[in-house]
Amino acid sequence: MTRFPLLLFVTLVLTAAHAQAPDPLEGLWQGYDGEWGHVSRQLVALAEAIPAEKYAWRPGAVVRSTGEVLMHITEANFWLLSETGQKMPAGFPADPAKIANDKPKVIDWLKRSLEAVKQAHASETPADLQKKVTVMNRSATVDGVYLRILIHANEHMGQLVAYARVNGIVPPWSK
Repeated sequence: MTRFPLLLFVTLVLTAAHAQAPDPLEGLWQGYDGEWGHVSRQLVALAEAIPAEKYAWRPGAVVRSTGEVLMHITEANFWLLSETGQKMPAGFPADPAKIANDKPKVIDWLKRSLEAVKQAHASETPADLQKKVTVMNRSATVDGVYLRILIHANEHMGQLVAYARVNGIVPPWSK
């Protein structure tokens, strides 16, 4: 008789835990917003999983450190958004590399940049996305700039996964 309540309890707990587990494929094949959500969740999860002392780690003398890569993504997000007409955020460091070893600050700025891209993209109309802009002396559409932001984030996600694995850190979604 006592086994049934215990078995029921264990079953309910495991079912609830499984239901709350994040879907590692959430957002894939769901267009820009889904893909942006996917890479954003992965970037934040990886940034949080990397120990603070590894933010200064770099694979070579002239290569960006872990924290510098995260701040590079952040800076690029804000800069590319500014090319679409958005404003740079107040207080963004003039030299982002100077805070690259400060894990809490890096994660805060990373999250802010990811949310800024999400909100800005959500506010664009189809006509806004077709508007012409000039980026690095090249003609582009606002939609093309958002695509570059997405590709850039994924490019550096791959770099950060390699950095993490070299340091014995398993990306949270791979466990």
